[in-house]
Amino acid sequence: MESFEDCIVFQLAKAYQRAHGILKEHLRPYGLTSVQRLILGVLEEEDGLAAGEIGQRLVLDSATLSGILERMADNGWISKEPDPNDRRVVRIFTTAKAKGLVNELRQAVIDSNQAVLSPLSLEEKILLKRLLRDLR
Repeated sequence: MESFEDCIVFQLAKAYQRAHGILKEHLRPYGLTSVQRLILGVLEEEDGLAAGEIGQRLVLDSATLSGILERMADNGWISKEPDPNDRRVVRIFTTAKAKGLVNELRQAVIDSNQAVLSPLSLEEKILLKRLLRDLR
């Protein structure tokens, strides 16, 4: 019988906890969660997406996303505007606050990634990223 420590789900969960904790610490000064940072990252690539499009890209259900977007709007990170061509669609835009911190927020993610991957060699980092993509 295999030990619980040999269970891949356990190993992935522990690695996730460590990585998430590091990212959380880097985002703490901004009052952002990791999911909120992901949303801002999607909007950096294409501002003005519909809420549903953000959910599709990040694989988030609409109920979860709705609450997160509400909090982000309340905290001044995004604005929600009706689509002029279809009032049923809400478009999400980054605010001046978010745009003004884009470089700092990018650096927080870079620093987090470096901290998480620091024990690995370059080859191991490349292999880990490839394996994680394959598992998705």
